[in-house]
Amino acid sequence: MGIQVVRKDPVRCLIPESAMDGMRVPGLLYADGRILSEVKDDPVLRQVANVACLPGITGYSFAMPDLHWGYGFPIGGVAAFSREGGIVSPGGVGYDISCGVRLHVSRLEEEEVSRVLPALLDALFSSVPCGVGSEGLTSLKGNRLDAVLKGGARWTAKNGFGEIADLDRIEHGGCLDGAEPEEVSQRAKERGKGQLGSLGSGNHFLEIQRVDEVFDPTLAQSFGLEPGGIAVMIHCGSRGLGHQVCDDHLRILARSVSRHGIAIPDRQLCCAPLDSGEGKAYLGAMQAAANFALANREAIGSRVREVFSRFFPGERLELLYDVSHNMALMERHTYNGKEGLYCVHRKGATRALPPGHPGLPQLFAKTGQPVIIPGSMGTASYVLAGAKGSTECFCSTCHGAGRVMSRSAALKSADAGSVAARLKEKGILVRAGDLRTLGEEAPEAYKDVDVVVDVVERAGLSRKVARLRPLAVIKG
Repeated sequence: MGIQVVRKDPVRCLIPESAMDGMRVPGLLYADGRILSEVKDDPVLRQVANVACLPGITGYSFAMPDLHWGYGFPIGGVAAFSREGGIVSPGGVGYDISCGVRLHVSRLEEEEVSRVLPALLDALFSSVPCGVGSEGLTSLKGNRLDAVLKGGARWTAKNGFGEIADLDRIEHGGCLDGAEPEEVSQRAKERGKGQLGSLGSGNHFLEIQRVDEVFDPTLAQSFGLEPGGIAVMIHCGSRGLGHQVCDDHLRILARSVSRHGIAIPDRQLCCAPLDSGEGKAYLGAMQAAANFALANREAIGSRVREVFSRFFPGERLELLYDVSHNMALMERHTYNGKEGLYCVHRKGATRALPPGHPGLPQLFAKTGQPVIIPGSMGTASYVLAGAKGSTECFCSTCHGAGRVMSRSAALKSADAGSVAARLKEKGILVRAGDLRTLGEEAPEAYKDVDVVVDVVERAGLSRKVARLRPLAVIKG
């Protein structure tokens, strides 16, 4: 039997508390008719309802329009848990801790880049390690790795793998100060010590893009986005280190959840009170893994800049913003007129701080936070800006297109060769660390990113600034 869904307005649907025993709050799904038709019979809606059963949840169990099945929490899920009586759950963050996106902008135009695009792409492919098990740009051992886990992108910027000027354009200034490297297992550190500055595999990518359309000329200009201009998008996370941190703490919390008297409708939702030893240990390890991800993207960005400078002497790729979409953060919010501290889980969802928000860097105080939404391979990506309506869901928005097809199903429907051929027909060059990835990441495996972005704009969560079209892509 399916989960009951009630239409609230053209882009919002409710899952009432009565839909399932144990729900403490309703579910709120951001979806138009097309999105709802894609998920109405999907078990992902039960995951939205399951999250609503967790202690301390406030407001709703939110689901963005890119939602799809995940481990415990749905991907595209947002849930805020009150400081008093609330919990933290690794399933609400996911295995790729602090997976995120950064966008570099340039003064280059498509015509200039097109002349050297194949050689430029080959140079990037050689310079940025990618694929399963790929090694990074430097080896981190002992205290050096702990320094990265503690310092994040601040460490890379100060040690020759990035730029200090970038830090104001990275979420949290490039570093989460609550990181506890001692809560990261030796196994996790072993997996991460050689991976700094590497792209990884799966849906991670590096893409050369053209600014295809501008929706808000004033905002676009302030973000350095001009029609026809060239940008570079990087999407990756904490690699094997973050995966191991999640795995380690899932095992710990699975053993302790009943001891804390917490009943969960799905064992994948194992969790711990925020003030418990297990909860604090996970938060400290998760933030250390997030710092690794921030450092990783900064190091990749540095290598991309080096390659571009060889082809275009004197040209500098400016960082617009770097933002994560798999995190649980302690944040202060005013919700229903009451200010409080919440642990906001965003799994496959990103922050979208509106203009004037105290958490914004000064340079974005008037515009709102840049929001970077990658599409599926070969389709458009978007730059948006945080809007005041995002306070409804603890200043959150979607993170991408969202899958409609599992990786195995995608492989059955499209092989790597046919995907590469279709991209070539569109004039998109592609390189991959593992050709199998092209089949798994075929465009038809994802929702229509134009529809997803339209929903979050109509809901008032973020505002469209510009659309970017791919010219060349490197897949892990």
